[in-house]
This record gives sequence, C-alpha cells and structure tokens, in this order.
Amino acid sequence: MKSSDWMQIGQLAEQFNLAPHVLRHWEAMGLLAPAARVNGRRRYTRDHVVRVLTIVRAKAGGMSLEQIREILTVSSQIERQALLRQHHTELEHRLQEISASKALIEHLMQCTADDFTQCPDYRRMAESAAGLHNLDKDDCVT
Repeated sequence: MKSSDWMQIGQLAEQFNLAPHVLRHWEAMGLLAPAARVNGRRRYTRDHVVRVLTIVRAKAGGMSLEQIREILTVSSQIERQALLRQHHTELEHRLQEISASKALIEHLMQCTADDFTQCPDYRRMAESAAGLHNLDKDDCVT
C-alpha cells in the first residue's frame, strides 16, 4: 500500500474535526476497526474514512454510539433494515418538530407585536402546535 493511501490518526481526526482520542474511543467500543500499526503508529485507510463518515453522520442524525455500533455490527440485513426504519421514523418526527419550531421563529422575526404571546397569528400557531384546536369562543379549552 502506498503511503498516500493511508493517514495517521491526527490526519483522520482532523478531516472530520475530531480529537484523536475520539477515534481511539471508537476503536475501543468496536465502532471502528483497529488501524494497522507501523512502528507503533496507527495507519488508517480509505475504508476507515468511510467508516468514520458513517459514524459522524449517524451521530448527527441523533443516534447514540450504542445504536451506531448495533447497526454496524448486526449480522442480518433484515435486522439492520428494521433498526434503520425505526430510526428513520424518529428522524421524520424530529424533522416535523423542527419545521414547526422554525415556522414559529420565522413568524416572530416578522411579528411587530409588543408582546408576541398576544399576537393572534402567533397564538393560533402555538395553540395548533400544542393540539388546542377545539377552543370555545371564550378561549376555554373543552
């Protein structure tokens, strides 16, 4: 293998804005295959780059290291697909929540009310998000 095909721990960590100890921790947890050692130094390959990217993206998607390890090490594709479907459903729910929060914030950025909590449009959005759709005319929840 050419020296341009591998990198040291610091280089790999820097590529993903990580501290080298994070990669060592991931190795210890079984998330990342131990790198080959040359003169006692870890040497990482392109396969390691792909694996680290996978871990970083999964973490960004809200997965715990334990969940990531389970997905990376599960023996059957059917089990892996089931785990991924479950997480996908959770991500979809989070995206809906983020979208609703974004809509409230966008309204507030444009709202001219002194007390935005009294703004009729904001109240309508907030009440809808809270599931208060069935309000009587006197604003009492039924």
